[in-house]
Amino acid sequence: QGQLVESGGGLVQPGGSLRLSCAASGFTLDHYSMGWFRQAPGKEREGVACISSIDVSSYYAVAVKGRFAISKDNGKNTVYLQMNNVKPEDTAIYYCAGGFLPVCGVNTPTAYQYWGQGTQVTVSS
Repeated sequence: QGQLVESGGGLVQPGGSLRLSCAASGFTLDHYSMGWFRQAPGKEREGVACISSIDVSSYYAVAVKGRFAISKDNGKNTVYLQMNNVKPEDTAIYYCAGGFLPVCGVNTPTAYQYWGQGTQVTVSS
C-alpha cells in the first residue's frame, strides 16, 4: 500500500519562497505521475502542478504558472514543489498525490490513487 507524507509547509510572507516535499513509500515514482493539489477554506480542491511519469513533463495551473515549480528525485522517491513569489491567495492546505498514469493532469484528481495528509501553507505579513 502506497503512502505519501508531505512536509515543508508553514507561514511565509508575501513575496517569499517555500519548498514543499512529499516522500513516497510503497511504490516508486518512476512509474507514477505525481501532482500537487490545494484546498483553501470554503473552496473546492484545485490542482496546482503535476509531473508525468512517462517523460517528466510538467503542467501548472494558470494561477501559479511562472511562480511554482514541480520536480522529483527518483533516487529519494520524493517530489517537490518550489513556491516563489507567494501571494496571500496561495494560502491553503497542500496535498501531494500519486497516480499510475503515463501523463499527469491538474484537473483530474480522481485519477490519483494515493494522497498525503496535507501540509498547511499560510501566506501573510
